[in-house]
Amino acid sequence: MSLDEKLDALISRRDELANLMSGSDGGNADEYVRLSKEYGELTPVVECIEDQRTLESEITDLEAMAGDTGNDAEMRALAEDELKSARERLATVEGCLKILLLPKDSADEKNAIIEIRAGTGGDEAALFAADLFRMYQRFAERQGWRFEAMTISDTGIGGYKEATAEIFGKGVFARLKFESGVHRVQRVPETESGGRIHTSAATVAVMPEAEEVDVQVDEKDLRIDTYRSQGAGGQHVNTTDSAVRITHLPSGIVVAQQDEKSQHKNRAKAMKILRARLYDAQRQALDVERAENRRSQVGSGDRSERIRTYNFPQGRVTDHRISLTLHKLDRVLEGEALDEIIDALTAEDQAARLADLG
Repeated sequence: MSLDEKLDALISRRDELANLMSGSDGGNADEYVRLSKEYGELTPVVECIEDQRTLESEITDLEAMAGDTGNDAEMRALAEDELKSARERLATVEGCLKILLLPKDSADEKNAIIEIRAGTGGDEAALFAADLFRMYQRFAERQGWRFEAMTISDTGIGGYKEATAEIFGKGVFARLKFESGVHRVQRVPETESGGRIHTSAATVAVMPEAEEVDVQVDEKDLRIDTYRSQGAGGQHVNTTDSAVRITHLPSGIVVAQQDEKSQHKNRAKAMKILRARLYDAQRQALDVERAENRRSQVGSGDRSERIRTYNFPQGRVTDHRISLTLHKLDRVLEGEALDEIIDALTAEDQAARLADLG
């Protein structure tokens, strides 16, 4: 099938979906939602195809006008100017269409679970982990997403040893998936009397929320322990065995959850995190396999990869994967300028995938 035939098929499918939706009596809500989702995904692609074909037709007409010696010089010059503009617009539309036609990551539209852990640097690393957690919370709010903390293990002085949150919204995973890796901070700790700059780190893992259909978890593969919840400093959060620790025996993944007073709720949250980790592990294994056949890749998914440095004395943030530096540290941490980094990472990934197609 030629490219034009494939594009024709996409237009026909969009029209078919429009007819199916208009003829639906609303009796099957799930089917209508499925059709609407596919229609919504196809619409920008079809609009781009239509723009491309309109411009191609316009260029053909303008080429004829510009080359027609029967027209006066002024008319031919005007046609040449319009032809140049139309060709530039066509190049832009063709670029957009190529991106729209790239294979989609099936997880892009999913909600995400984000885990942040303090790394090297003691209390300073934990304070930085808390800064990152708040950065993503503010970013989510700016996007109109819902941000729900799932578990927070604090140090008692404002730092987080570990924190997990679920983020709900449209295209959450697509926007945040390149945030996984080691984030490094360089700053003078408040407790440092000599004013020396310390380097600390925290790891971020962004995982797509996994449905049961995405990953099967067999009950016989789980060991579930319950215990009494502990708060910071060892004090009891409550006096019942409401905390839950789930061990997935085949993989060795362990998830503990104690933030809820109900054992049932803690187990449900722990299972959600476990399922996300298993799904993420499957995806990472595929990414490694695919990477062997790729010329370049943004963010290999390797959690040990140092991806970004936040330098407080210089007020800058540097993403090492694409050599991007922004002197907007405060605005990045406020979740305001994080978009600029994410947009650049997304563009780099698209460019790499387009190169692979070539």
